This record gives sequence, structure tokens and C-alpha cells, in this order.
Amino acid sequence: MNPSVIPCLSYADAPKAIGWLCAAFGFEKHLVVPDANGGIAHSQLTVPGGMIMVGSKRPEQTGANGTIYVVVKDPAALRARAAAAGADVGELVEHDYGGCGFPVSDLEGTPWYFGSYDPLDPATHAG
Repeated sequence: MNPSVIPCLSYADAPKAIGWLCAAFGFEKHLVVPDANGGIAHSQLTVPGGMIMVGSKRPEQTGANGTIYVVVKDPAALRARAAAAGADVGELVEHDYGGCGFPVSDLEGTPWYFGSYDPLDPATHAG
């Protein structure tokens, strides 16, 4: 079974952080996508039974150094449920890499993202 809750972390020096996380904790690089500025647009690091995503912190990014990504089968239904419960939900977005999802903050402002893209299930990938 693939993990359904995936922490997503942002670092000022994501390439260095990825190397350190692999050396210190035994993560393995599953996917690393560099950005045009020498940083990391997106990466997936795995350990048996788990995954984290790591990317470079963006200049406009303030507050938390990451988000929590949750794989769900029906993001649209969950978005409607969250909105009905009073959550401040973002737009449902179709992704070019596959799946769709939406951002939302919890009661204390922690960012979450719920989406149908499963990084370990090729059936959810576009292309």
C-alpha cells in the first residue's frame, strides 16, 4: 500500500537538504526535478512504506516550511465537504502531471493539499 499522507517540505537550499536527508535518515531519491535557478522544483524521497516531497522555498513563500499532501480518490467531493464545514478552500486544479487537487488551511493556518495524484501509482500520472 502506498502512503496516503505525504509531508512536503521547503528548504532554502533544497539540493543540500536532499543530500543530508538521504545521508542522515536513509531516504532514497525516487524523483528529483531541478528548477531553472539551481534549486529543486519537486522531489520525491522514499523510505520503506513512506515518502516525503522536498522543494526549494520560493521567494513569495512565507510562514510554514511546507504542507501536508493527502492522496484522495475524489478531491472534488472532499473539497465540497471541507467548504460545507467552513474551511477556506482553494480552487480545484487539474494538474498537467496527472490528477487534480485543492489547497486548504486548517483551523490554525497549517497548509494542506488534497489531491488524486499518487506519486507511487503510475495509473494516476499523465502522459
